[in-house]
Amino acid sequence: MYSFNSRIRYSELNHQKGELDAYAIINYFQDCSTFQSEDLNRGLSYLQEHNRVWLLNSWQLEIRKPAHLGENITIGTWAYDFKGFYGYRNFIMKDSQDNPLAVANSIWVYLDTVTGKPVKVPYDTSYPIEPAYPMEYANRKISIPDALVKNPQITIVNSNIDSYNHVNNGQYIKMAQEFIPDSFSVRSMRAEYRRQAVMGDAILPMTFTSDNCITVVLADADEKPYAIVEFQGESI
Repeated sequence: MYSFNSRIRYSELNHQKGELDAYAIINYFQDCSTFQSEDLNRGLSYLQEHNRVWLLNSWQLEIRKPAHLGENITIGTWAYDFKGFYGYRNFIMKDSQDNPLAVANSIWVYLDTVTGKPVKVPYDTSYPIEPAYPMEYANRKISIPDALVKNPQITIVNSNIDSYNHVNNGQYIKMAQEFIPDSFSVRSMRAEYRRQAVMGDAILPMTFTSDNCITVVLADADEKPYAIVEFQGESI
């Protein structure tokens, strides 16, 4: 497992609940996989030189225990499989006593940036393969509920964009979290990415809410999804 240590900052907290939310946790996980790639010389420069990019297909996050201001944490990641043009990666966040705060599964697609098409992951991958984390793995595809409520559009701005000139996957989660009421405690999250939004695009958020689930579809004006985010939890 590749890992790094950190400490939870005030700027990372959900200020309604005073703890890390799904967006903040995902940011830690993204940083961890980026650090590993850079340390293995398979980071941004390598990918750009070879006209390649890893695009995220889906997240599955389980929040085991709330994380609060000042806590010392360890963030870890490892690849557990490569199949065709897919890469499979686990993540974990632990407290100072080595207890899991959050765990995640992620599925990535290896893409040729010239053709825009997926390509097979090379056999000589530098990422060591380790056993998959023992968790209940959900389907990477999320069903869209029928009774969706349309909300005001969101225009993509510069702060939503990453180095590949499209909306960073974490930004979709941040947008979706705006529709979680303060009375709802998130226990798990899934995100499925279907298309890439870019600067100036208009996002139409459509939502469905039940007692234990909030689904947010982030779509274009024709209601074709860019991303679907599902939060599971309970009212408190």
